[in-house]
Amino acid sequence: MNLCLLGPLWGDICGVPYEFYPERDPACLDLAHPRQTFSDDSILTLAVAKAIVEGRPYAETIFELATRYPDAGWGGRFRSLWVVGRDPRPYGSFGNGAAMRVAPVGWAFDTVADVLAQAEASAACSHDHPKGIEIAQATALAVFLARKGQDKEEIRDALEERFGWDLSLTLPEIREQALRDGFDETWKSVPPAIGVFLNTEDFTDCLRQTIALGCDADTQACISCAVAEAYYGPDEALLPRVLAHLDKPLARILEAFCGKFGV
Repeated sequence: MNLCLLGPLWGDICGVPYEFYPERDPACLDLAHPRQTFSDDSILTLAVAKAIVEGRPYAETIFELATRYPDAGWGGRFRSLWVVGRDPRPYGSFGNGAAMRVAPVGWAFDTVADVLAQAEASAACSHDHPKGIEIAQATALAVFLARKGQDKEEIRDALEERFGWDLSLTLPEIREQALRDGFDETWKSVPPAIGVFLNTEDFTDCLRQTIALGCDADTQACISCAVAEAYYGPDEALLPRVLAHLDKPLARILEAFCGKFGV
């Protein structure tokens, strides 16, 4: 079976138990924690995947899956408008929800122009603030460049040049920043997540170090591990672990996307 998207899903699943209960020692994290589950990050990643596979507007599949899982830990305004109010429209958000769901775009499209355009479309149906769109584009571009074989320096340079980011911080500096600034679910949480990827040596180290920032653990791990998976390659050993947490409808979406775009 061809594989992809295991990285962001596993990052979300492993991060959930630590979202509000931080553990800042990477070695002490339990990657088989009894409270592991998928959350809104996984649901909307698969909603974007579903839209791509079925050729549907992003807003349709995001709304469809969000309302199917009303208790999945949605952010306040998204939950109020899209899930409870059933009013799927953009609301000027610059939260990291646009970046958490965009990984399928980096796998499915084959030019920078298409990746950026599709990332914007996937974000703008809810997160239409310029920063919301920017972080979606940056995450999708990082996934795309990683799967195309660009090295970390090339990925860093591309994001810094296009988006004006500073990704020069070392891992200790990123950890110090996270400890100082605390929990952050806005656009500001995305450069550190990608920065962790740039400063770690393998997928599992990236996963552990991201969660150990002690911030928005599931979403930041979803983002950093999306890029790490594209860079290091999908790990077949993660498939049964991810599937053990997904229900059948979500597993079918993953299978369909992997069948078309996985490696």
